[in-house]
Amino acid sequence: MIEVARYAGSLVDNLSNQPSGIELYWLGQAGFLVQTPRIRFLIDAYLSDRLAEKYQGQIFSHVRLVEPPIAIAETPALDFVFCTHHHGDHLDIPTILEVAHKFPDTRFIVPAASELEVGRAGLRTEQIIWAEADREIQLTETLTVMPVKAAHEGFEYDQLGRHRFLGYLIQVEAGLIYHSGDTICYPGLVEKLAEFGTQLALLPVNGRRPELREKNIPGNFTLAEAIQLCVDARIPSLIAHHFGMFSFNTIDPKLIDQAATTTKNRLQLLKAELGTRYLLKPSAP
Repeated sequence: MIEVARYAGSLVDNLSNQPSGIELYWLGQAGFLVQTPRIRFLIDAYLSDRLAEKYQGQIFSHVRLVEPPIAIAETPALDFVFCTHHHGDHLDIPTILEVAHKFPDTRFIVPAASELEVGRAGLRTEQIIWAEADREIQLTETLTVMPVKAAHEGFEYDQLGRHRFLGYLIQVEAGLIYHSGDTICYPGLVEKLAEFGTQLALLPVNGRRPELREKNIPGNFTLAEAIQLCVDARIPSLIAHHFGMFSFNTIDPKLIDQAATTTKNRLQLLKAELGTRYLLKPSAP
């Protein structure tokens, strides 16, 4: 289960304290910072304003609705940075560049099918660990990762047949965390998550709409679909995210609070919130 606590002060100040276990902090959109007594890593951190600049003047504004809880320059030392796919709010080149410059020993786990996009960051070969679906990666003695395919409304492949979109099953000391990346449910996903004994799911809940799909902006789980996935896969806890960043592609967070009151007997449903520490407690034997 997840223990939730609001914290005072800045995220930077809180990260300077010794972790009491497996701590997760939401960074906005699909981004999380995870730290344990031994390691610290990012997942899909979007800390720049690159997309606002890229899409300035276009029909869908990518101006941030919230500032990042930590500046790129303030990021503490990181062991790993995970990116699930090549979209700019998941593979944020300015964030990657600065982290790589500040911390030469940091390793970046990115889809092998994103080789072209990752190349723009100018990372050294030894800084990159290429991820492919269903090929386990042993990062440390206590950190193992299983990349799984993701369907951002559909599957996409590169010329070598590798999946363009991935999720990650991350094994830490207290249990297994599933960050789905951008995806909807697809045949076999429930069974895989149940087989691995996933303890915590980090799932997008912004849904999908035809008018966005027509503009090549694919969607994700609806809130109801994310809840059902966790119930079917017997995942005890869900942190719902991927909302509140861009005005054209979000949901009302109050819907998550309302759903949490009706699912509490089946699922611990939590709304991702800034200024909050999520502590993953080991599952009972």
